[in-house]
Amino acid sequence: MHLSDLAHPNELHGLSVAELQDVAKQIRERHLEVVSNSGGHLGPGLGVVELTLALYQTLDLDKDRVVWDVGHQAYPHKLITGRYSAFDSLRQQGGVAGYLKRCESEFDHFGAGHASTSISAALGMAMARDRQGLDHKCVAVIGDGALTGGMALEAINHAGHMPDTPLLVVLNDNDMSISPPVGALSSHLNRMRLSPPMQFLSGSVEESMRHLPFMGGDLPPELNRLKESMRRLAVPKVGAVFEELGFTYMGPVDGHDIAEMTRTFQAAHRIGGPVLVHVITTKGKGYPYAEADQVGYHAQSAFDLGTGKARPSKTPKPPSYSKVFGQTLVKICEQDSKVVGITAAMATGTGLDLLQKAVPDQYVDVGIAEQHAVTLAAGMACDGLRPVVAIYSTFLQRAFDQMIHDVGIQNLPVTFVLDRAGIVGADGPTHQGQYDISYLRAIPNFTVMAPKDEAELQRMLVSSLQHSGPCAIRIPRGPGEGVPLMEEGWEPLPIGRGELLREGDDLLIVAYGAMNSKAMATAELLAAKGLESTVVNARFLRPLDDELLHPLAQRIGKVVTIEEGTLAGGFGSAVSESLIDADIKPSILRLGIPDVLVDHATPQQSFEQLGLTPSQMAETILSFCKGSKERNSAAWIQQPNVAVLEN
Repeated sequence: MHLSDLAHPNELHGLSVAELQDVAKQIRERHLEVVSNSGGHLGPGLGVVELTLALYQTLDLDKDRVVWDVGHQAYPHKLITGRYSAFDSLRQQGGVAGYLKRCESEFDHFGAGHASTSISAALGMAMARDRQGLDHKCVAVIGDGALTGGMALEAINHAGHMPDTPLLVVLNDNDMSISPPVGALSSHLNRMRLSPPMQFLSGSVEESMRHLPFMGGDLPPELNRLKESMRRLAVPKVGAVFEELGFTYMGPVDGHDIAEMTRTFQAAHRIGGPVLVHVITTKGKGYPYAEADQVGYHAQSAFDLGTGKARPSKTPKPPSYSKVFGQTLVKICEQDSKVVGITAAMATGTGLDLLQKAVPDQYVDVGIAEQHAVTLAAGMACDGLRPVVAIYSTFLQRAFDQMIHDVGIQNLPVTFVLDRAGIVGADGPTHQGQYDISYLRAIPNFTVMAPKDEAELQRMLVSSLQHSGPCAIRIPRGPGEGVPLMEEGWEPLPIGRGELLREGDDLLIVAYGAMNSKAMATAELLAAKGLESTVVNARFLRPLDDELLHPLAQRIGKVVTIEEGTLAGGFGSAVSESLIDADIKPSILRLGIPDVLVDHATPQQSFEQLGLTPSQMAETILSFCKGSKERNSAAWIQQPNVAVLEN
């Protein structure tokens, strides 16, 4: 069978192991072909090819439910559920998404881009099934890394207390740090424990003995201990933990042995109640470069299949904001032992891998545990350390309560660096950093800022570490502006003070963060049309520089705010509220992201779709200025990417 001919995943049922191995080969070839050309996640999917095929041999995907944790390990799932031909469009605008989406396929039973959600979702589906009197299977597939997330452990704790609710959790362990060796002995113990004789000893014999006249319905303590000892004899140490939590543990199983996994999954479905099957896989399986460098090949930009090397960029780019942050923090840590960098399993993405290598004693990785990371930092700050928590904007959402309760209310000097703030591109809605402006500006005692370029980022980091309360700095994904950088000796910025970049009498443009360069380009386009603009780099969201903004808004009378974040409760709202509270009533145009989900595309395509390129913003502003002359009454006007308040 060729994958291009596969119309439904159930068509794989009944294929021989040899035929399934051929399908596995085709999946890897297609996966590598597409990702090497367009980029995407690589290692996770390559590691679960056989796991996917074996699991789906035991399921009817017309009714059974499968929840893949995160989704980047589900590329094989996509390739056998109708997206083989369209897979060339992976992570491209209008194409196949990089994560699972319920709206993309009937077989994507639950969407996710954040880790540790699968067991909760699958348990919810199982409970819904039972309440409706149905009998289909519910499965969660979760990686060992995602088990560090508290949500996964909460779900395991809940499911373990529901012995009559069938639920299969497949633990995809591609690290092996917590696992015993995979081999004949573990396979033998697993088969022995799940064999009919063992089930007879632990089930039927127990039930029969309970009904003996002299037993009185209960087993004496001695026999209970004997039964428990027999059960534990066949359970590896790692499995005993899950057994104590109420799961039946099976494994470890070779995650690349289709026949063995199929037998194990079939046995798991027969047990009833919560079952955890521990599967050992190799991340990047089948591609030597990915197997050798499992971190580097977790996700890749376009690369040469023969050499494994990334294809060189057509034009050289300035260092990324993440790299500049990491390099700057290393210098600071080398000079101050009280500064500590904290990440939640994203060292490479946030630039903290540089700190890990240079000053490992001042580096902490808590795993996928954002809530813990924030409160850990709060505890450090209580006793004299200066923690710097580097987490993606989208992932910090998961620790909102801790930011308020543990940091903000107590006014603790913790610095947060929100990477990937704003438009992130191909990862799509689950990863867009569009909400942090709105949620950060509401937290008590926080100072919130965003640099216009990478040099200003360095100064903001120093400013935060010298400040007596909590601070948050948002930085975008991708390269900086290419401005000169200092290697040390950075001057702190005065808290709450903006910067005047350009002067003009017709319009006041107030930009936040990385949108300053686009604001300046927009101002030049407007100047060519005879409209001269004052441009202010706000620098700070909280506190705003009212001393700078209020007189300018009062004098000029037309204000445009530009931000790379959602308009609802965003930067433009903050400026508008500040002016209204001061009884200053200019016409205001807010440019940013409207109340929509920003789908996967290149960042440039997303900016174009949102109307946030300089040429598009210039046209919108010209219409705004023309309209404000023609209308005198107050009115709110909603456009796809703007909100206008006129007086």
